Amino acid sequence: MSHNTFGHLFRVTTWGESHGPAIGCVVDGCPPMIPLTEADIQPWLDQRKPGGSRFVTQRKESDTARILSGVFDDGDGPVTTGTPISIMIENEDQRSKDYGEIARAYRPGHADYAYQAKYGVRDHRGGGRSSARETASRVAAGAVARKVLGEGVWIRAGVVQIGAHRIAPDQVDFDAVSGNPLFAASAEVVPAWEAYLDGIRKAGSSVGAVVALEVTGVPAGWGAPIYGKLDSELASALMSINAAKGVEIGAGFDSAGLTGEENADEMRLDLNNQPVFLSNKAGGVLGGISTGQPVTARVAFKPTSSILTMRQTVTRDGEETDLRTKGRHDPCVALRAVPVVEAMAACVLADAFLRHRAQVG
Repeated sequence: MSHNTFGHLFRVTTWGESHGPAIGCVVDGCPPMIPLTEADIQPWLDQRKPGGSRFVTQRKESDTARILSGVFDDGDGPVTTGTPISIMIENEDQRSKDYGEIARAYRPGHADYAYQAKYGVRDHRGGGRSSARETASRVAAGAVARKVLGEGVWIRAGVVQIGAHRIAPDQVDFDAVSGNPLFAASAEVVPAWEAYLDGIRKAGSSVGAVVALEVTGVPAGWGAPIYGKLDSELASALMSINAAKGVEIGAGFDSAGLTGEENADEMRLDLNNQPVFLSNKAGGVLGGISTGQPVTARVAFKPTSSILTMRQTVTRDGEETDLRTKGRHDPCVALRAVPVVEAMAACVLADAFLRHRAQVG
C-alpha cells in the first residue's frame, strides 16, 4: 500500500529521495530479447536533468544511468532477460543546508504539511520523495518503455503555455521543442517567453505552464472498456507527475462548449476502404480504446512552490511565521516536465500494448 508502483504488466517502481545517495527505478514485466544499454536511456535523462539553462534549477547533476540488473550480453549485445530491470542514478550535488529554515516550517503550496500529517515525519532536504528529482526515475523507465513500443510509436510533448502566454492550437510545432531551452512548441514565441521568464526568475518568483502531448502510431484497439480505459490510465499517470494540477484528453474542457455536431469526429473510408476520421476531438480514444488517431493530452502545472517572496505559514510547533525558501529552484517546473510527460505516456502505452497482446494475441 505504499503506492510507489504503477502499471499492470509493465510495472514501474521508483525509489529514492532528492538528497539521498541515489534515486532509481525497477521495471518489471519488460519482455525479453529487447536490446537495451545505458546509451538508450541517457539521451532522455539529459533532456530532463537540471542545470541545462538559466531557466531551470542550477543544481548540477549528470543524471548518469547505471543498469544494475535485467540485462545480459550473450555475445550478440546486451538484451533484456525478462527479469526486473533495476536502474540507478546517483545524486551528486545536494546542498541540504539550503533547507534548514523549512525543517520545521511548512512551505505554502508544497507537500511539506501533507507528508508530515500522513507519516509523522518528512525529509525536508529538497522535499525528499516529493521533490521533482524523483521524475528522473520515471524518465529512465520511460526509455525502457520506448524500446518495448518500438520505433512505430512516436511520442512528443512541448510547452504550449507559460503563465498567460499561449501558443494558438494551429501554431503548435513539436519539431521546435528540442531547439530551444524553454521546450516551447513554437520557435516564434521563444524570445518573448525568455524575456518574460527572466523577469519571473530575477524576482525570485515562479509561474505555471501547460504541456501538450501527442502520440502517433498507436493502432486501434489498445485499452479496455470501463475500468481499464486508455485515457483514464493516461490521465492518472500524467496527474501523478509533481506539480500537475489538471489533465485534458483531446478537446478536454472545451468539449463542454461544443454541440454534438461540433464534437463528433466524423468518419469516411480511405482508398483502401479503411475508416478515417475527419477530426480528433476525442484525442485518439473512444470508449477507453484507441482509435488509431494521434493520442493527445494537455497537462497543467502549477507554479513552483519554493519562492523567495515571504509567505505566511505555520510551523510543526504550532506557531505562525513568515517564510521564504532559499536554494536552487525552477522558475517554471513545467519546462523540465516535458520529457517526464513523454516518459509517463510511454509507460502507459507499453503497458496497454502488452495487455492488448495478452488478451487478443
